Amino acid sequence: MRPRACGSAARSARSTYSGKVFRVTFLTLAVSLIIPLLGAIVLLDCPIDPQPISLKEPPILTGVLEPNIKLRKAERLWEGQLVGPESIVNIDDVLFTGTADGKILKIEDGEIQTIARIGHGPCGTREDEPTCGRPLGIRVGPNNTLFVADAYYGLYEINPDTGEAKMLVSTKTLIEGQKLSFVNDLALTWDGRKIYFTDSSSKWQKRDYLFLIMEGTDDGRLLEYDTVTKEVKVLMVGLQFPNGVQLSPAEDFVLVQETTMARIRRYYVSGLMKGGADMFVENMPGFPDNIRLSSSGGYWVAMSVVRPNPGFSVLDFLSEKPWIKRMIFKLLSQETLTKFVPKYSLVVELSETGSYRRSFHDPNGVTVPYVSEAHEHNGYLYLGSFRSPFICRLNLQHV
Repeated sequence: MRPRACGSAARSARSTYSGKVFRVTFLTLAVSLIIPLLGAIVLLDCPIDPQPISLKEPPILTGVLEPNIKLRKAERLWEGQLVGPESIVNIDDVLFTGTADGKILKIEDGEIQTIARIGHGPCGTREDEPTCGRPLGIRVGPNNTLFVADAYYGLYEINPDTGEAKMLVSTKTLIEGQKLSFVNDLALTWDGRKIYFTDSSSKWQKRDYLFLIMEGTDDGRLLEYDTVTKEVKVLMVGLQFPNGVQLSPAEDFVLVQETTMARIRRYYVSGLMKGGADMFVENMPGFPDNIRLSSSGGYWVAMSVVRPNPGFSVLDFLSEKPWIKRMIFKLLSQETLTKFVPKYSLVVELSETGSYRRSFHDPNGVTVPYVSEAHEHNGYLYLGSFRSPFICRLNLQHV
């Protein structure tokens, strides 16, 4: 019996030795990976200085906000022929939009034509954007000229027939001591006298919009340009990523989407409340981009990032955790991080008082990803996007 006992003891010893070797090898590998990672986290610079943001629990998606797939009924138009049609306007049945390659496009009878560009090439990379230009908000004036907010160059008026571009406000001009780094959207009065526009940040440019969101920077402004006196006034300061702008039908107030805070602020430009401001809608179910009038007297709001409830919102989770944001941005680029943002598009219609009338969803962005604006024309919603290579069109009679 002893030989068996000796053999069993030998196997046990070999097993114990093998286990020790495995543990030592595993711990060595773990340490060799963890120590450099910790060193990188400690020593690497972080490009942002994130501040805690206090967001309320997102609204529960029930009632008119109940998730659906109505946006998937939209059709894609001119796919592959344009990229990033952020904002859309029409003169009669002719459409106009600005794209990621710095162009102002005219779409007539299904044909696309470049009518103007404010910047110059090359275009296509993040580094090219400041010289290429990036037209964002676009509007039609009383004389059927186009008013364009270019993120890098400023406000322009463009003749849609000749392509002549007239600079109104340059980003090189300091406004009350601060530069315009991220001109975003604009709205103008029916007579064309006043233009209200947003500068999303005096620190970050459009190409660094994710830094702006994650840092919680509050240096955004709402401004007013008088086309007669040529004066620029600052109406609101301390905004966190002010984005889309819309005048009320009566032109007594301006609505400003504050993207980072998932809310809409209201600034009174006439009447007894002139110069005052209040909250129009707060704690929205997503982070709003552009806002436009609806034919019912309300407003269309586009959101490319949703705050699902029930569900998990990455941006809400990170809002009060600056230390996690620092670690993330020490290790990952903006381009990498955007790949982790769910492609859930949402368009809501608000009433004239800010209540929700209806909502159109596209979970996972199957048909309408990265929605930036909903422009209503002749019974359709034309859906802009800050990065998709097409325009979507939704027949409102079918939803």
